[in-house]
Amino acid sequence: MLRPYWQKGGLRTLSEEAFQTTVTFPHLVYGGNETTATIVTGTTPDRHGYTMDSYFQRRTRSIRTMLEDESVHGIGTSLQLSAQSLLTPTMADKMRIMFPTSKIYAIGIQPQATILLAGHAANACCWLDASGKQWVATSAYNEGLPSAAYEQNKNERIADLAAHLWTPRMEISTYTHPTTQEKKKSFSYDVSKHLTRSPEANTLVIELALALQQSEQLGTDATPDMILMHLNSLSPAATSDRIGSAEQEDMYLWLNQDLGYLMEQLDRRIGRTNYQIMLVGRPVLGIDIQTMSDIHMPVQPFNIDRAAALTSAYLMALYGHERWIDGAYGQSIYLNRSLIGQKQMNMEAIQRQVANFLMEFEGVQLAFPNYEAIRYPLLETSLCKKHIGDVVFLLQPGWQLKQDDTHIIDQVIDENPTAPLLLWSGLIRPMPQGTLDATDVADLIFQ
Repeated sequence: MLRPYWQKGGLRTLSEEAFQTTVTFPHLVYGGNETTATIVTGTTPDRHGYTMDSYFQRRTRSIRTMLEDESVHGIGTSLQLSAQSLLTPTMADKMRIMFPTSKIYAIGIQPQATILLAGHAANACCWLDASGKQWVATSAYNEGLPSAAYEQNKNERIADLAAHLWTPRMEISTYTHPTTQEKKKSFSYDVSKHLTRSPEANTLVIELALALQQSEQLGTDATPDMILMHLNSLSPAATSDRIGSAEQEDMYLWLNQDLGYLMEQLDRRIGRTNYQIMLVGRPVLGIDIQTMSDIHMPVQPFNIDRAAALTSAYLMALYGHERWIDGAYGQSIYLNRSLIGQKQMNMEAIQRQVANFLMEFEGVQLAFPNYEAIRYPLLETSLCKKHIGDVVFLLQPGWQLKQDDTHIIDQVIDENPTAPLLLWSGLIRPMPQGTLDATDVADLIFQ
């Protein structure tokens, strides 16, 4: 759709020359990095363990970030993150296994996605700190903050780009999807306030990738190297993965330019036949609620905190005024196992009672004790024993899962979310046929 606007190179070259297909996901998709984890590991959440961006920790009865790791420290950041909770190897790990002397770097906009790309065995992993206007990293990787990132921090490159004002590259009337508001007044953003959702963020990632290629001489010997980049195509006002505004189109125009520059530099530095590019999307926002409403399919909220409170009241009425529920997160209710054990009650019987009670809620399609949920076709690939609750439920189509009235868990309400994949190679190589399961993406790059 946007190809006529793209200059030569970048997305235009990829769209004309690359193998293209659609990626499907064999598990629940929420709009977090569970899809990233599946793509980079070639396995589903029941195996790789990354079911959602956060999880409920029974010990503290709190919701924690999935990649949180107190055994490491942040470099330039207070975040303590690593891939230690990822249970299976990533494509970066497979590269390290196949080629022990490979140089592998992950660079990105958002920390969790970038760490998942880095896996366990990258040389280094760094991401944008929007508030500090600098590259930051984690001690989980041997090289810490790469020298190329340190030099950009020293030269204040991020601050320089963040000082820009983002306005349309073209006249607003020439875009194909300007909103009514944009037609009245062209969009304008202070990049420093919207850095991670601005074109400049992608520019910074690609600039650092090229700086690393130069400083580490990536791709210049017989051993293959790898750079994994987390880029962004969502503009500040985007509410959907579908393009519905001039500013979203503008993001793609900038991305085309940045990818074109990347390919131009790689052609010059290491030769067109000495690298390949895989560009993979992932569902983040899906179809927005307003679009669903416009076609007379309204989306209704399901508040998991409220459901847990009502379940707690139900159990109190049956068994007395005690804390029967430890918490709730995602599509799981976590029972107070210690209390149930102390009172020598039948755990499975209570799980069944709670599941039957949840079945009475409007919007709930099915509810199971956890030992049954892990055998249900869709849930068995979506749940991990490490984080599963005691009772698990599925919502009917047309319902959106929320933790409370404001925190949305299920951003993607599409029934069958998909993502695009483009694979470009300077050499002729075998390509698959038809759509591609997300679990097949990681191995595709090694074929």
